[in-house]
Amino acid sequence: MNIGITCYPTYGGSGIVATELGLELAMRGHEVHFITYANPIRLDPDTPRIHYHEVEVSNYPLFQYPPYSLALASRMSEVAEAYDLDLLHVHYAIPHSISAMLAQQMLAPKRRLPFITTLHGTDITLVGTDRSYYPITKFSIEKSDGVTSISENLRRSTVEVFEVSNEIRVIHNFVNCDLYHPDNEKKLAKNYAPKGEKLLIHLSNFRPVKRALDCVRILAETLQSRPAHLLMVGDGPDRSPAQHLARELKVDKHV
Repeated sequence: MNIGITCYPTYGGSGIVATELGLELAMRGHEVHFITYANPIRLDPDTPRIHYHEVEVSNYPLFQYPPYSLALASRMSEVAEAYDLDLLHVHYAIPHSISAMLAQQMLAPKRRLPFITTLHGTDITLVGTDRSYYPITKFSIEKSDGVTSISENLRRSTVEVFEVSNEIRVIHNFVNCDLYHPDNEKKLAKNYAPKGEKLLIHLSNFRPVKRALDCVRILAETLQSRPAHLLMVGDGPDRSPAQHLARELKVDKHV
């Protein structure tokens, strides 16, 4: 199949899952086309059967906010027509599912282009429930040709909050156990905790909802009773505040 995938190409879990899914599909012989504003961090464009198509957004003086969702819809339509895509798979409902729906309608006179929406969490529990986005989130779910969620709890919340009648299939986030498995000898941990110190780990896109600053505070509390280090993995808007807090609490040498 020829599959188009759209995700946020950042350190967030939805982008990681989308990228790993695309890589696995390519390994199985499918042609996978990533359509995003930047190359996803885990994606090697030189991988066989993997293609990357950048979404360019023009900063026209008339627009206070560049219309990314429209540029994305246009690019989706172009890629779908040029590479004869069989379907679009969008991760994170807003605005990706709306862009996919527009691309679907743009191609409607020529052929059918179905799209699948995967709900990942905050697109429903935070963004979607905001009054500004609630109607469009509900509409995008209802117009999707297929909907999946990463947990039963998220599926249940989506049905309760948005009162949608769509079937929502639960497909849990996955881990490739051939690559990722327990390090019982703690070989890698010794790189960060050579004397056997407790090692705390936080991995996220460092948005406020991920509470990166609280991890620094937890480290400060932990250090009062035992040696420890905090390994922060990722990047995002709370990176600098977390670094500042670590210096303020005098634990920066342990982060």
